[in-house]
Amino acid sequence: MIRMSLPPSQIGIGAGDIVELPAGGNEGGGLFRVDRIEHGASQLVEAVRIDPSVYEPSEIADELARVEAFVASVPVVPLFMDLPLIQQEDAPHAPYLAVSASTWPGDIAVYRSSTQENYALSDIVSARSIIGMTLNELPRASAGLVDRGGSLDVKLDFSALSSVTQEALLSGANLAAIGDGTSGNWEMFQFQDAELIGAGTFALSTRLRGQLGSDALIPDAWPAGSWFVLMNGTPEQINFPANLRNIEQNFLIGPANRPYDDPSYAAQAHSFDGIGLRPYAPVHLRKDGVADHQFSWIRRTRMDGDDWSLPDVPLNEETESYCIQVKVEGQLKREVMVGTSVWNYTVAMRAVDGIFGPYAVEVAQLSARFGAGLAARTVVAA
Repeated sequence: MIRMSLPPSQIGIGAGDIVELPAGGNEGGGLFRVDRIEHGASQLVEAVRIDPSVYEPSEIADELARVEAFVASVPVVPLFMDLPLIQQEDAPHAPYLAVSASTWPGDIAVYRSSTQENYALSDIVSARSIIGMTLNELPRASAGLVDRGGSLDVKLDFSALSSVTQEALLSGANLAAIGDGTSGNWEMFQFQDAELIGAGTFALSTRLRGQLGSDALIPDAWPAGSWFVLMNGTPEQINFPANLRNIEQNFLIGPANRPYDDPSYAAQAHSFDGIGLRPYAPVHLRKDGVADHQFSWIRRTRMDGDDWSLPDVPLNEETESYCIQVKVEGQLKREVMVGTSVWNYTVAMRAVDGIFGPYAVEVAQLSARFGAGLAARTVVAA
């Protein structure tokens, strides 16, 4: 700071003005800002030295703070899916969870409790799943053959679907689940062609039905309004202890940045069978013989079944055993357990069971952990 006296001729100088002093004085030359003036016989001025560079524009652009519009959290759409093993390293007992929302809120928290209190955080879902609804009926089709029937039209709430080559299809691409929304009723299928036919609407054709052992779940038709979930790796298995199989659990699913008692959380209760442990239904169930009826079949496996150099697929169960049921018009007439893939139903046995006309035979492989799997079925005319 400097103090100096100005003559009356400089009365025009006021506080805030910048004055320049020549070099050679006690303070040296330079620019000074006048901070205070006392008017009397002379003008007494107090000023401070300034650096002109402070007035130069900064190289860093200042950004004004923005106020984001408030967006209320909306309930999410969670779909729990008790599915067969997709990858061999998956936990066979744990369900998958697909989540979407009309406005995606970011990370989704999943809380679980055996009661309706004391919820604990189970999972964080970071990615939005591709979920849709079918717009038309999907009739039954044979597994193991390419379904070239009419297209399945699907309306998505997010993202898009794309076609793949036949080689990619046969290598497992475009795997999807179709179901009624309950946790255990899902058919796994694949599609090769996906054609955009409207806003967010795709026509899926050239399909492989009943994949991963779900062929026994194919209904006469999946109605319009069925759920569609693309199994592209986004729907993941939740953390679920094996000892909680078949025990109902309560879930709260909602935005992770809000407490679980927030209205945006969806509440659901489910019990899971652990479908990944369920044996596949046997195939090629046939009857031989005229008087005595001999039934035979071929078992399948849930894991390591693609090595064609092996004489048979791995058992993947503790023992080989099957449950055979004989039914007439849905009424159970006989149930037996056998340890081989052959069973003889003699004339005498049919007489004891009171069977003298058409009847049905159902064969299911048994698992020590799961019980009876899905059944193969055949109807005998007489």
